[in-house]
Amino acid sequence: MQKKWTLDSWRGMPIRQVPDYADTAALNAVEATLRNYPPLVFAGEARNLKANLARVVEGKSFLLQGGDCAESFEEFRPNNIRDMFQVFLQMAVVLTFGAASPVVKVARMAGQFAKPRSADTETQNGVTLPSYRGDIINGMEFTPEARKPDPQRMIQAFSQSAATLNLLRAFAQGGYADLHRVHSWTQGFVADSPEGERYQELANRLTETLDFMAACGLTSETTPQLRETELFTSHEALLLEYEQAMTRIDSTTGDWYDVSAHMLWIGDRTRQPEGAHVEFLRGVKNPIGLKCGPSLPTDDLLKLIDILNPENEAGRLTLITRMGADKVDSKLGPLIRSVAREGKNVLWCCDPMHGNTITSANGYKTRAVDSILREVKGFFDVHQAEGTYAGGVHFEMTGQNVTECIGGAQAITETSLGDRYHTHCDPRLNASQALELAFLIAEELKKKRADKPKLRAAAAM
Repeated sequence: MQKKWTLDSWRGMPIRQVPDYADTAALNAVEATLRNYPPLVFAGEARNLKANLARVVEGKSFLLQGGDCAESFEEFRPNNIRDMFQVFLQMAVVLTFGAASPVVKVARMAGQFAKPRSADTETQNGVTLPSYRGDIINGMEFTPEARKPDPQRMIQAFSQSAATLNLLRAFAQGGYADLHRVHSWTQGFVADSPEGERYQELANRLTETLDFMAACGLTSETTPQLRETELFTSHEALLLEYEQAMTRIDSTTGDWYDVSAHMLWIGDRTRQPEGAHVEFLRGVKNPIGLKCGPSLPTDDLLKLIDILNPENEAGRLTLITRMGADKVDSKLGPLIRSVAREGKNVLWCCDPMHGNTITSANGYKTRAVDSILREVKGFFDVHQAEGTYAGGVHFEMTGQNVTECIGGAQAITETSLGDRYHTHCDPRLNASQALELAFLIAEELKKKRADKPKLRAAAAM
């Protein structure tokens, strides 16, 4: 029997990956200020996302989740937000063609400021300082002042999230997402790549279809679905002081919702069944995610599912697997079988980024596109073998022309990583690499769609 959940019941639980704030009074004052701020998102929007994710669980939609590794204060520019939104639109178009079904778009934006770290401290040239934990906590510069956790950064993170959401909503609902603009979403450096050319071919086909629909009277003016799109936000609920301050009672249902984002997730380092992060998220009604790495035992996974989704509600819980290309075949199957055996309603999503991080010979943290592609393909293959639905993908990516992940159609090498290595934490796919991945996923979805009639025929025999 679990104890009753309260808004601050997590504070009595073991907790990991938390900053050490020296000034408790300043922290309390910031939390009090945030409690009086308006919501960033609304409970009704979170319920809409949950309903959309339930359709993914049923195999009727596909989840595309992605965005920056860690948003930064320094790189907060409207063009960066626009470019990320463009990549999302391009990937969604490619996946919609592949899946022949709706794509649920969930961005790692407007709140993805905190990052877990493998060590509490970092040493450079004999000097040891606290690790950088994201701009909502401390600064990236390697100085004692910058690395000191500062609660005032939560206020700046809120303000940046609000401005980002305002622009995203304008893009999504104001005509920028109109499918008639499908050609204009391509950035210059992507247009000249092999994947850019492939995208233009698809865009031409879409334009022909839209012209036919217009001849039948279906235009952007008559059909809002052609000019608008839904984009939801998400981030890791790591800094619980901020998340608690942003959690409110919904006046229509009486339920608690974390209004900092539509969807929150628990990281692989903070998924302890008796831990503070699991305790906090079990009590909010948002759709939530759970990162599942190769060290997760099946018994722990089933226990976590019962804690986080006791009503077995479709759309409530997304399992975001991050096994690594070399472990996905052996580690994913047992988890899928145990969950299926217990009849649990979960959405299976693949994060092919975090399990494939390496350090290059010249000292850069990077990821090989080939390994990322291999894990995605392995994810689909394992689900195909188990007879379950591979429902989504989760990427760290950017709309910028960065050189942070090696390989891909651009053939980025280790020696060229330093050309445009701008991430504040983990390496991200650039727009061209993200589009390349979208085409691979589309091919996998086409294969699975083609196999469905065969499976039904075999079942009837």
